[in-house]
Amino acid sequence: MRTVFLGTSSFAVAVLERLAGSEHRPVLVVTRPDRPRGRGRRVSPPPVAEAARELGIEVRQPGSVNDDDARAMVASVHPDVLCVCAFGALIKEPLLSEYPMLNVHPSLLPRWRGAAPIERAIMAGDERTGVSIMRMTAGLDSGPVCSGQSEPIGPEDTYGTLAPRLAALGGELLLRTLDTEPPCAEQDDSLATYAEKIAPEDRMLDPLRPAWELERVVRALSPHIGAGVELEDGTRLGVLKARALDGEGRPGRLLVLDGSRPVIQCAEGRLELLLVKPPGRREMGGQDWLRGLR
Repeated sequence: MRTVFLGTSSFAVAVLERLAGSEHRPVLVVTRPDRPRGRGRRVSPPPVAEAARELGIEVRQPGSVNDDDARAMVASVHPDVLCVCAFGALIKEPLLSEYPMLNVHPSLLPRWRGAAPIERAIMAGDERTGVSIMRMTAGLDSGPVCSGQSEPIGPEDTYGTLAPRLAALGGELLLRTLDTEPPCAEQDDSLATYAEKIAPEDRMLDPLRPAWELERVVRALSPHIGAGVELEDGTRLGVLKARALDGEGRPGRLLVLDGSRPVIQCAEGRLELLLVKPPGRREMGGQDWLRGLR
């Protein structure tokens, strides 16, 4: 099929690369405009733009894919289908109805519709997630599902280990769907859950919660967003790796266990901080940070 690919994030890059290596190689990639990134806030292209240029595929970055000029740009290459993955902007009518659109969504729909399905699945303690290929409609990830496959979430999985597996799976499922054109089934809206965008409060480790919940938060946000804990002096300590421990104590207190390990005393159990990032410094082991603090 003659395809156009819409995507933006690093997750979408793996899907694009798999599509580009197939007979469904995109004739055009549409992505978001360049924007400031990183600490220095230097204006940089999205990961998909860089990948597409390396693959030798034409790239366009309209301010809005829904504008008349952008729609005309897509129409000029006469696609059979638009493939969408982590595009990061709302696609509206009339573009939605002008072409078949297949969206690669990293969850087992209707569970975890929305912006942060991988993070929310880990936070919730789900034992499995997966990828769904759905036809896009005006609703939030509510279109008919054409294919899907599950993937286990291991007890040590972080976003950084799970997302690449799901991206690879998404690429394979997308090609299979393009090759076989399976029938698509409507979702059961009564089973839907929503993966809200990660907010600042989601990143903070609240010691009034159980330690095992906080460990999942750390795993879900590592390494791309990062969790953190507020210290007694009001500074925020980034937490990139942690481990839930048994035990009881006074919730909310950062203490030293056995003289060498930084531990948060939680409502249930304790959370050992294994890898941390102090403000303005490199990441380091929790014990090394504690030694420096002293």
